[in-house]
Amino acid sequence: MVAGDVVEFEIPEAYVVEAGAEQIPLDIVYEDQDIAVIDKPAGMVVHPAPGHYTGTMVHALLGRGGGWSTVGGVSRPGIVHRLDKGTSGLIVVARNDASHRSLSKQLTDRSLSRTYLAIVRGRVKAESGELEGPIGRDPRERKRMAVVAGGRFARTRYQVVERKRDHTLLRCDLDTGRTHQIRVHLAALGHPVAGDGEYGGREEGLGRPMLHAWRLRLRHPRTGAEMTFEAPPPADFQAFWALAS
Repeated sequence: MVAGDVVEFEIPEAYVVEAGAEQIPLDIVYEDQDIAVIDKPAGMVVHPAPGHYTGTMVHALLGRGGGWSTVGGVSRPGIVHRLDKGTSGLIVVARNDASHRSLSKQLTDRSLSRTYLAIVRGRVKAESGELEGPIGRDPRERKRMAVVAGGRFARTRYQVVERKRDHTLLRCDLDTGRTHQIRVHLAALGHPVAGDGEYGGREEGLGRPMLHAWRLRLRHPRTGAEMTFEAPPPADFQAFWALAS
């Protein structure tokens, strides 16, 4: 991790809007006065951004009432890290600024760990490996990320869970949290995430990348207690793997 990195969400363009409360149901895995852990569905945007002015997870958080941290700004109350729109799974949010700062520090020192499940195209040969490559804006397509000289340091560790003829199920652990990191690194390995048309993993019938934030480990900001949360992959992920060749 590069010295000075604190908050691990990255915003593609400068964008500030004050979100309003909306009554949107959320799958709350855990909640107390300091944090909430949410199992985010694929298709939900985490915070307001160009083209997504309503219906985000932030709008849903505000609809739950109570306070949320302000460290991330008025358009991102509570948001410490993020998941891509198409990624399902666990995300932790902060109820207050002290909790936000604690969780951000844990991201920096890697005591807050995030483990993903990914279905990728092709048979990955190695049983495990580390993928390193600086990530930045793709100079040919600014909406995409890529491994580029001068990008921000990024490391992803992976382990094979199961192989099929044309697909592999991987467990991926993040050592850093760059935008689209797992998707970019696996594409650079030659095994893009299935369903990820943006990075070469287009699959007929899939409307999103087969990427799921499965496990989250952290220290509680107030008590220091070690906490581990797991969320099984949603039905579309499980169904695709069951039928994959």
